[in-house]
Amino acid sequence: MSVLKIITIPDSRLKNKSLDVDKYDKELKQKIKDLYDTLYFSENGIGLAAPQVGIFERIVVIDLKEDSKSKPLTLINPKIINKSNEKFINQEGCLSIPGYYADVERSMEIEYEWFDEDGYKQTGIAQGLLSICIQHEVDHLNGVLFIDYLSGLKKKMALDKVLKFNKKNKTSKNDD
Repeated sequence: MSVLKIITIPDSRLKNKSLDVDKYDKELKQKIKDLYDTLYFSENGIGLAAPQVGIFERIVVIDLKEDSKSKPLTLINPKIINKSNEKFINQEGCLSIPGYYADVERSMEIEYEWFDEDGYKQTGIAQGLLSICIQHEVDHLNGVLFIDYLSGLKKKMALDKVLKFNKKNKTSKNDD
């Protein structure tokens, strides 16, 4: 089990755009396994994009755990092809912005394509929570965070909360 360190704001690496994956090999499969290990270790994440752990490749892992059953979905080089005009607002959080949640407007339904871990092209339509999650994770691949959709004041509140959270966690780790 390899749990990778999740990068948090204000780390500027989160603003980097990721590169396409062009090799579907054992190394890619290991990265995917490490991403799932990290996601599951977090205990409260439903998706993780590779740049959140310092891997600047277009890899996303998602597990919405429907009916408390694991349903992992791996997206390599995902692209959103079409977004519905119908929008909805949902509260989002992010493992790179621990402890902060805010309402974000997203498309209700998306059409998307991706490659599976063996390099086979797939297409699908996602609605609801899966749609939100894919949009959120694809944003990470493009260097966009959910707080980038918020006002300047709310972005500052998010940063302050994360800095406070990180300081508190460092203090409690030093107490051990």
